[in-house]
Amino acid sequence: MQVLLINGSPHPKGSTATALATVARQLEKAGIETTTLHVGNKAIRGCIACGKCAQTGLCVFKDDPVNECIELLKKADGVIVGSPVYYAAPNGALCAFLDRVFFMKSAPY
Repeated sequence: MQVLLINGSPHPKGSTATALATVARQLEKAGIETTTLHVGNKAIRGCIACGKCAQTGLCVFKDDPVNECIELLKKADGVIVGSPVYYAAPNGALCAFLDRVFFMKSAPY
């Protein structure tokens, strides 16, 4: 079993990273493999609704970690998303990231 943990915080060693690391340790104790993908300190474009991902399964933008995440999700049995909370919502970069990960290709997940 494989679980992907996504860190949406801009701080690679902040509270969100600490919480995800705690979860990962517990999963690994139970024999579950984990992979952590830190995306919160990357420039993430918003989705432009071009629909190309419906044809290819990947996003047309190749300069950020969205397609890397899509490939990791294909191997994962579960996903955990961690984010700081800004004004009662996840940070904007993480929302844009998740929009692009799941837009028109979420069925396999």
